Amino acid sequence: MLMRLLRIHLPPYRNIIGVILALQLVQTGATLYLPTLNADIVDHGIVRGDTGAVLRLGALMLAVSALQIGCALIVVYLGARVAMFAGRDIRAAVFDRVQTFSAREMGEFGAPSLITRTTNDVQQVQTLVLMALTLIVVAPITCLGGIVLAARQDVPSSLILVVALPLLGAGVAFILRRLNPQFQLMQTRNDRINRLLREHITGVRVVRAFVRDKREHERFAQVNDEISDVFLRVGRLMALMYPTVLIVMNVSSVAVLWIGAHRIADGAMNVGSLTAFLTYLVQILMAVMTATFMLMSVPRGVVCAGRILEVLDTRSSVEFRADAIRLPIARGHLQLAGAEFRYPAAEQPVLSDIDFEARPGEVTAVIGSTGSGKTTLLNLIPRLVDTTAGSVRIDGDDVRQMAQAMLSRAVGLVPQKPYLFSGTIASNLRYGRPDATDDELWHALGVAQARGFVENLPAGLDAEVAQGGTNFSGGQRQRLAIARTLVQQPRLYLFDDSFSALDYTTDAALRGALAQETAGATVVIVAQRVNTIRDADRIFVLEEGRVVGAGSHDELMDTSPVYREIVHSQVTESEAA
Repeated sequence: MLMRLLRIHLPPYRNIIGVILALQLVQTGATLYLPTLNADIVDHGIVRGDTGAVLRLGALMLAVSALQIGCALIVVYLGARVAMFAGRDIRAAVFDRVQTFSAREMGEFGAPSLITRTTNDVQQVQTLVLMALTLIVVAPITCLGGIVLAARQDVPSSLILVVALPLLGAGVAFILRRLNPQFQLMQTRNDRINRLLREHITGVRVVRAFVRDKREHERFAQVNDEISDVFLRVGRLMALMYPTVLIVMNVSSVAVLWIGAHRIADGAMNVGSLTAFLTYLVQILMAVMTATFMLMSVPRGVVCAGRILEVLDTRSSVEFRADAIRLPIARGHLQLAGAEFRYPAAEQPVLSDIDFEARPGEVTAVIGSTGSGKTTLLNLIPRLVDTTAGSVRIDGDDVRQMAQAMLSRAVGLVPQKPYLFSGTIASNLRYGRPDATDDELWHALGVAQARGFVENLPAGLDAEVAQGGTNFSGGQRQRLAIARTLVQQPRLYLFDDSFSALDYTTDAALRGALAQETAGATVVIVAQRVNTIRDADRIFVLEEGRVVGAGSHDELMDTSPVYREIVHSQVTESEAA
């Protein structure tokens, strides 16, 4: 998974990576050359009392050290740039993919998980790339080069490496094998704690209203303890790594000194060679230790890469064709013929056999009990989800054949839960039409019955909007969302229970102003309140995902028992008449 992800996003930087590898080779060669120079100083300078050799070889050591430091600095700089660029590209790829998801894919992943994958998971992969370019690449070069140069100093002493390295490798492999499932569990627990925090922050008013603070503390404590337990298990396993390396390193050093002392006494080995061999031994084992600590990040990086690829490999159930119709929608005549929507593996469809028509210049309403499929019906029109059978047509063309830009420009949806973005009122109103003038914004606010409270704000159109519009009441958010759609000037207006937070007076005034503003457009209103839709030209009644009645208010009162039941649950007999 990790290699596949990197093969996708690292090729643009192959030239920089090539420079990094070349500099790493030079840096490692300089590092490995220093013990040999040190041995020469001891054997040819100090032992012989040759001060000139000591100075000459010492100057050479300083030059080699300067080369090593210079290469190391450049490698860290370039490695950091490559890692940051790769992280940027991966985040952008995940973000772009999520933007294509329909409501179905968003529901499958969930917002907390997608946030974690875009931030924490990408950060783990980015960190791993940085460590790979700056540290892990050096380890095998140092290890192999050190073994060769150590053997040049004294072959019999090199047999210690034959024992030490396999022991060290076996210990590291044992620990890493147990780390991988813990890292998988760690990321899953991260998703859970993110979801819980998101729920608590979003629903803090509900928590306080029901005095459930203690219960929320208990829920958080449980999830927090679970993720803490995973981190503790990972920490215990990682804590074994350093002692394992130190034990092997110290025992090997003692063995080298013991064997080397006897060989020096026998005249088979020089003092400088013993010094160089010890240095190479430490370099080899330190390289293994460094690689080990870096490799501890690999299992987590693999898990994170798999989670990222899971997002990148998911194709949206709603895809727009390259050869789609790009002609603007002129009238906005809407037709659904035999439309059905079913979630994957669901026993029953959410909608089935929906025949629906909304004409320009008319107001078409949809009413039904909770869970009858009203919102899903509206979501089919702008292709937030696609029909699993039947078709949705605008001006005779199937919406699946239309370009996304054309469809989005022609269809204006005010969702059931109005969402405002952080910024200003003006930036939110211009969301669907950036070139709208201030006069057009004020006009839309007037139609949406929002001009009054916006004018009372000190900054007016430049008033700050918090994320989600939480600094406004529910009714104000609904009116601002309606104004945003009016600024867009679409051919089809879709109102998904967008008047539920308004009082009856504001509701009536808003519907009256909308009737004039949208006179030539197609208007579809989903509502729970009968008073909101009773004057519609045509009303469709949904029950368990099927149309069980269609007609005007008076016609449905005579022909539809379901509609009569809804009406009588809200108004009296005389009011209904």
